[in-house]
Amino acid sequence: MLRSALVRAVRAEAHPLAALDDLDPLMAAIGDARIVLLGEATHGTAEFYRLRAALTRRLVEERHFDAVAVEADWPSALRASRWAQGDERDASVDEALEGFERFPRWMWRNTEVARWLAWLNAHNAGLERSERIGFYGLDLYSLRESMNAVLRYLDTVDPEASARARARYACFDDLADDPQAYGHAVAFGLRPDCARAVVEQLTELCRGTGARLASETAGSCDERFYAQQNARVVQEAERYYRTMFGGRTDSWNVRDRHMGETLRLLDAHLTERRGRPARIVVWAHNSHLGDARATEVAAQGQLNLGQLVREAYAAHDTFLLGFSTHTGSVTAADDWDLPPRAMRIVPSRDDSVERLLHDAGEERYVLVLRDVGAELREALARPLLERAIGVVYRPDTERWSHYFRARLADQFDAVVHLDTTTALRPLDPAGEPEPVEAEAETYPSGL
Repeated sequence: MLRSALVRAVRAEAHPLAALDDLDPLMAAIGDARIVLLGEATHGTAEFYRLRAALTRRLVEERHFDAVAVEADWPSALRASRWAQGDERDASVDEALEGFERFPRWMWRNTEVARWLAWLNAHNAGLERSERIGFYGLDLYSLRESMNAVLRYLDTVDPEASARARARYACFDDLADDPQAYGHAVAFGLRPDCARAVVEQLTELCRGTGARLASETAGSCDERFYAQQNARVVQEAERYYRTMFGGRTDSWNVRDRHMGETLRLLDAHLTERRGRPARIVVWAHNSHLGDARATEVAAQGQLNLGQLVREAYAAHDTFLLGFSTHTGSVTAADDWDLPPRAMRIVPSRDDSVERLLHDAGEERYVLVLRDVGAELREALARPLLERAIGVVYRPDTERWSHYFRARLADQFDAVVHLDTTTALRPLDPAGEPEPVEAEAETYPSGL
């Protein structure tokens, strides 16, 4: 298909959005799907967060979705979730978001997430506690925080088991506070690994904690599940930090497999609690949610959460939504651990999918890829450059730092294009940068 004909076909198939809360085309496209993955082309675009929140609100109110699972650490997200479900240990949403301490703090400590959680708190206040909607983390960076959470739980329910857990976790010595140093030391033979200790701890915790489990309430069942998830994070974080020095593909796959397993276990837990199949919305970057088999990284053996979800669930149960922008501004850092700032997004390349979507001439619209005509679908199933901006943005080397080849029609079920977007607003002012002593976990793209 000629470029001019392709642009006309996109324009003809587009569903214009009069505003960011004009969501009827997306609700119709999602249909009865119960695992709905909502992406983002950058980690720092206000409109992406705002539209995801508005769409999630509709799914909660109209389709009775049970949870939001996000690209964030389990303990930090759980603290925010507790507040949103009515726990008064934190006095405000800003305080509840204080748990997000690790770079990039602004990714979850921002005005859009605060606004979403405030709505969720008000919505949950009208529900029975067992029916309240949670906000859960899928990521695995919280080695020390998750170890501490396991110990706090066991201190309460089984002090003898807590003592055994402390002995196992002592394997890390002081390196639990610097897991990259732990991974480096193990990878280069400077010390033994802690794999056996963390597996033993997870195994014991999943077997139970004595006779107390026989008379669990619904609330204590949740707390046991949360503790088991923290023990699982410890196990997978230990594996991740060992593999990150062996190649990016291996560590990426450990991380996304962990996200997929966390989503599966959350689904199973909520399904049991609700007595019906759970419905979950996922918020993460396009690079995690768009099916990796439709991108150039598949040739390197890389997979992602979107691929795992499609492989694990029936097609009618899943919906993968990507986001795109042509230009505007974005909140990002110049390098890992540097303060975030608003940066101008370079207009998309002529040979990119973003430029094709821009040329269709609409400011904001939805393209339902699985419903487009055969000729347009065939054209969009051919590789095009696609942009991914993470927590680090390097416009001077954008082609090599932020573009990859993808087949859009196979990657997502639909895509939202917002032609000009604006930078996310963090809750915190930019602080002093911390020294960068090693490559960041997701270097160089920060996804």
